Order: sequence, then C-alpha cells, then structure tokens
Amino acid sequence: MKILILCTGNSCRSQMAEGFLKSFDSELEVYSAGTEPADRVNPNTIAVMREIGIDLSGNSPKSVSQYLQENFDYVITVCGGAKETCPVFSGNVKNRLHIGFDDPANATGSPEEILKLYRCVRDEIKEQFYEIYIRKFKTN
Repeated sequence: MKILILCTGNSCRSQMAEGFLKSFDSELEVYSAGTEPADRVNPNTIAVMREIGIDLSGNSPKSVSQYLQENFDYVITVCGGAKETCPVFSGNVKNRLHIGFDDPANATGSPEEILKLYRCVRDEIKEQFYEIYIRKFKTN
C-alpha cells in the first residue's frame, strides 16, 4: 500500500501523519509533501512527536512535484483552516481522502500554550489516522 499525505508546508500535520502511519505498520509505503514546502520540519512538531517515541528529526519537507509521476493507492490531504487551500494532486491515485486538522504552526501564546496546541493536533492526527489504518490499510 502506497500512501501520500499532503498539506501546504509539509512541516507539521503531514509529517505527523506520515510518522504515525509508519509507526502503525512498517509494511506501508508512506510519503508526505507540500505544495509550498517549508525550509524545515517545525521544531515543535519534532518535539511533540519525540514525546511519544516517534523521531522526525531526520525528516525534511518535500515538494509534491517530486511525486507527480508516481502511482499511489491513497492520497490524503490534511489541511483544515479556512484560510488554507488544500493541495490537489494530479498524479495517478486510486483513492483520495481529506481529513482536516488545524495548523498548529499558526498557534500564538506562551511556549507552553503553543506546545499544548501541537499536542492536541498530534493526538487528533493519531486518532484519525489509526482509524483509517484499521478500516482501510491494515493487511490481514
């Protein structure tokens, strides 16, 4: 099963989702990308994923353009805010899903308040992607 997770910057939500799917099943081929990739994975994303044993420190944001010639079983968009435009993947895809999550990169407040939002989004992503994994991706 080959899966691509898309968002705008590929620095927070799509990185988390990729990390979770890989942690659920090492047999899945999981990639993430963005339409406007950031310079690096957001440090808060790395920190909150590390808290639960998933290391994203070696990841880097990628452009969706590098995957346009590939075939995927699923492409999943994870943008969620009203100000965001979900990316469209024009490559060969069998199934498309959208699961919206707020972008924690837009969080304001104290460092602890910002990390609290990152943890909340992380936990929502874990819950939603585990449900999808069980319903659609789990190999028997």
